[in-house]
Amino acid sequence: MSRTLMPEEIMETIHMVQLENLDIRTITLGISLRDCCHSNIQVVARKIYDKITQQAERLVQTGEDISREYGIPIINKRIAVTPIALVGEACENTDYVILAQALERAACEVGVNFIGGFSALVHKGFTKGDHNLLNSLACGLAETKHVCASVNVATTKAGINMDAVYRMGKIIKETAELTKDAGGIGCAKLVVFCNAPEDNPFMAGAFHGLGEPETVINVGVSGPGVVLHVVRENPKVDFGTLATLIKQTAFKITRMGELVGREAARRLQVPFGIVDLSLAPTPAVGDSVADILEAMGLGKVGGHGTTAALALLNDAVKKGGAMASSYVGGLSGAFIPVSEDAGMIRAVEEGALCLDKLEAMTCVCSVGLDMIAVPGETSAETIAAIIADEAAIGMINKKTTAVRIIPVPGKKIGEKVEFGGLLGTAPVMPLHQYSAKNFIQRGGRIPAPLLSLSN
Repeated sequence: MSRTLMPEEIMETIHMVQLENLDIRTITLGISLRDCCHSNIQVVARKIYDKITQQAERLVQTGEDISREYGIPIINKRIAVTPIALVGEACENTDYVILAQALERAACEVGVNFIGGFSALVHKGFTKGDHNLLNSLACGLAETKHVCASVNVATTKAGINMDAVYRMGKIIKETAELTKDAGGIGCAKLVVFCNAPEDNPFMAGAFHGLGEPETVINVGVSGPGVVLHVVRENPKVDFGTLATLIKQTAFKITRMGELVGREAARRLQVPFGIVDLSLAPTPAVGDSVADILEAMGLGKVGGHGTTAALALLNDAVKKGGAMASSYVGGLSGAFIPVSEDAGMIRAVEEGALCLDKLEAMTCVCSVGLDMIAVPGETSAETIAAIIADEAAIGMINKKTTAVRIIPVPGKKIGEKVEFGGLLGTAPVMPLHQYSAKNFIQRGGRIPAPLLSLSN
């Protein structure tokens, strides 16, 4: 259990909340649905709805109560469930859209922002349930508002399932087309992973892993504005000193996150899981990871030096968080979603930040190519090739990487798509025009690297 916060720490936290955009980005309740299996899919849907509404009945109210009592904004209350490909596998019916609709009804009933777990783990191959989930994925996302999906196509131990990668390229295209009236927003609820974590509280990639307890509270904090303030206040210090200052700040942010998470877990009478200390930006001014990097001295994010600056930031955040809590997990580091970060949007619009540089940055930060808008005419093979590149980075470097990409129907390079809220505005980015079709159509599995032989 964490020690009691001192009065000066409380006052400092209040200052960060009021002036530097500090908040708890999400408290996410993980719920196991492994006991909801049945051969009749209607029975499964009913059991899923009943269990979620019972377990999460007090989640939103608890978050609001804690936020009011502690004076700390808790922006989102969310749910993550067992990957539905596993839950539905015993069903005779192969249409899992019914299960997505059950998740949607449950999310609406308890009032959460999102529910994650319309997911499959296919990094080494497909089961019957995986095939059914993937066949239902585009329609499931198109016919729901709050349901999020993720598919793990690669791990350092297993390699990359290139058949799954190609299939995801096609599914992303189909999802964009089915939600074209809203700019392809269905794709914003779909993440393709390498080395997906089982305790991630952030959407759209959250699911309740097989090693998790029956229920659990995981917390995602956010503090780009706080870190930005520290960097701007110290424009001349050397990098070692700057890293120390960022670590100290991450320590404070993480302590606050664990305090809130443990209190939520106590009130809900479920175990506390982890605090994910990722710097999660928003489109709001002063809440940008890109602004932090530029405050370090970069002329513009995307220019030379960007990857090094991001590496320093990510490492310092992780070290500070690890000192603050023994239960750091999830993704933890710095997110670089284009549409959700005002500084990233600006850099793309000014031509400073391209997809190739973003890919390089993902080698040293959390996750990967996140909320990237590309022309609607982009082929499934090109999307699959982008996924394969990110999966290779994650596989070789033993880290989580992911792709959340939106081929925006009817949009071309330089145009924008407005998603609103935390999803922000995405400028449509250019891609290489060289075809990867023959490469992607080889199929099979890219073998795991020598790093996988670590036993």
